Amino acid sequence: MVIILGLKSNITRGLPHGAILTVCDNSGAKLLKVVTVMGLKTSKGRTPAAAIGDLIMGSVKTGKPDVRKKMVLAVIVRQKKEYRRQDGTRIKFEDNACVVLKDDKGNPQGTMFKGPIAKEACYRWPSVAKLASIIV
Repeated sequence: MVIILGLKSNITRGLPHGAILTVCDNSGAKLLKVVTVMGLKTSKGRTPAAAIGDLIMGSVKTGKPDVRKKMVLAVIVRQKKEYRRQDGTRIKFEDNACVVLKDDKGNPQGTMFKGPIAKEACYRWPSVAKLASIIV
């Protein structure tokens, strides 16, 4: 069972189904396509979208041969779409990135992350925060 913590800020959902994300860990995957957002309910006709800190299921498009064409769980850690924090600051990153997970408990598959990771993703996923070198 997945227990997802609530966030203080309401993050703009900037990654719809079909979005291509770069994988910022050393799990072997390079690009990931968003297939579904876990635990998201939308109104009829609306395209489901994900934001920072969301658990997604994705299809690996490029990477090592043993990982390619597999469905994996991932957490979004960066998005290009600007969002507003509770204190009034606005944050946006230069790319859309995610971290591949081993299981739905939130344990990352890789052992090292490249680039900064959003504070909201670290708050919701403590095991991802342990391996993060830069938290923004």
